[in-house]
Amino acid sequence: MHPNPVYRVATAAFNLDFARHQGFGMLAVAAAGAPLVSHVPFVLNKAGDVADFHLVRSNPIARLGAAPARLAVQGPHSYISPDWYGMPDQVPTWNYVAVHLVGDITLRPEAELRALLDRQSAAHEDRLLPKTPWTAAKMTPDTLDRMMRQIVPCRMTITEVHGTWKLNQNKPEAARLSAADNVDAYGMGQETALLAALMRGA
Repeated sequence: MHPNPVYRVATAAFNLDFARHQGFGMLAVAAAGAPLVSHVPFVLNKAGDVADFHLVRSNPIARLGAAPARLAVQGPHSYISPDWYGMPDQVPTWNYVAVHLVGDITLRPEAELRALLDRQSAAHEDRLLPKTPWTAAKMTPDTLDRMMRQIVPCRMTITEVHGTWKLNQNKPEAARLSAADNVDAYGMGQETALLAALMRGA
């Protein structure tokens, strides 16, 4: 997380809503040597204190059983050229949105897996309306059972929420809006149209 407090004014509720909407993040766990990292879809409960997800049974994180972890949720981002500000003595930077959820992860009982998978798929399928949502009921039961045996349900109990919304809030309005226009024009990064809109509203 960026240390400048001007980029960290979003409330915990706002950051949690962002993480809930994204529903995908990078799970990092400390281990001997380099940290263990997995990219996981997750569902966040209404209170924002629990994130449920699943891992492939052979994943080294799943083998730990219980561990402190960080779930990093990436948002839009883009390179920012100093020329875009229309000001002297500026340097290149990168604007971005990121939310980190911190807590302990544990394995959950196998009996909870099917309900977890149903919640995960429903959270995304329901956003595809008017498409009829996909459900696991469309699968052959034996195939579904075989695939479920390869994964394990997991839970993060969230104790900390951190967010960085780096949108050039530290620049004069004209410079920030100019940079936003160029982010929109060049599209160098990810979800640059969304980032430009966020910069304009910062």
